[in-house]
Amino acid sequence: MSLNKQAIRDDLTSKPGYIHLDNAGASLMPRCVLDTQVKHLQLEASVGGYEAERLENQRIEAVYDSVARLINCHRNEVAIVENASVGWMMAFYSIPFERGDRILTAEAEYASNYLAYLQVARERGVVVETIPSTGSGEVCIESLRAMIDDRVRLISVTHVPTNGGLVNPVAAIGAVAREHGIFYIVDACQSAGQIDLDVDAIHCDVLTATGRKFLRGPRGVGFLYVRSTVLDTLHPPMIDLFSAHWVAADRYELRADARRFENWENNYAARLGLGRAIDYALDIGIEVIEREVTRLAALLRDLLHAVPAVTVQDIGRHKCGIVTFSMAGIEAVEIETYLRKNRILVSVSSPASTLIDANRRQLPVLVRSGVHYFNTEAELEALVATVKRCC
Repeated sequence: MSLNKQAIRDDLTSKPGYIHLDNAGASLMPRCVLDTQVKHLQLEASVGGYEAERLENQRIEAVYDSVARLINCHRNEVAIVENASVGWMMAFYSIPFERGDRILTAEAEYASNYLAYLQVARERGVVVETIPSTGSGEVCIESLRAMIDDRVRLISVTHVPTNGGLVNPVAAIGAVAREHGIFYIVDACQSAGQIDLDVDAIHCDVLTATGRKFLRGPRGVGFLYVRSTVLDTLHPPMIDLFSAHWVAADRYELRADARRFENWENNYAARLGLGRAIDYALDIGIEVIEREVTRLAALLRDLLHAVPAVTVQDIGRHKCGIVTFSMAGIEAVEIETYLRKNRILVSVSSPASTLIDANRRQLPVLVRSGVHYFNTEAELEALVATVKRCC
């Protein structure tokens, strides 16, 4: 399948003259995703939220099928949540940790996840340990194997860290977890939409993702996958009348599917937008998207390498669409501000977002660009030319 980039760019509703390279923060929605949300909001305005939900129930239910196609699972293993953090936390805090349990995670783990590990370490006496990285930066599978014992309760890793371009070998990690019967969580927040995801190939028990990044969906919505074989071992940290049934004065029963991690009130316009964004990506083909994102990111790294003052900070044998760099003598925030004044949108990545990896590599605050398949070579050249003027 080929990529019709002009047709894809014609679908953009972005402000003319701007170059959007902040897709790792929040990407640009296709016109059809925006229209889907607006249409539902207009319906809510005309008949009320409850009636709009009833009228659009079939399309709302179809979102679960879209997620299932994206990651190769059953619709009953999917929960649609307010954001990826909510989904991740609902699953993580459902695990019945006991004192002495070990959590193994990556050196480049995302801050929010690591803070949750530290909280259960403080409150339940678990031990948090980082798996050493290879020389190229990804989780070392041999080191992981050497760390396994009967106290390892959880392996939890971020597939694509928030900075550095790295793609962790989540399938190889999952094979170790499956071999030893260890619960396994994958944070796919930065990989969904730019890298093909198959939960059976990854061997994960839980996977979470957001809509707003490389899936090109709206903010305020994401999804949680929970493998059906582990569902009954997890009790959500909070429940309501949607996630559970009140069957007697002193008893309730949790839902039998992954929607036990949802709650009653939802932004249905955002849900429909997420479903449309996933369908849009699937229509193009995730493999096609991944190939173009990888190509553009490699080109951008090459262009940046040619600037003497620039240091590209990306690591990993396999790299993705996130490209991070620093400049000698110029703070990342200054570069971001200068680029924005020139209508080029990027973001910055603080060492605090991946503290262990940042300390290990002595990273400064970085400029983070995230390329996507709708970007062009000319846009990357414009970014680099503007960066040169910062020198």
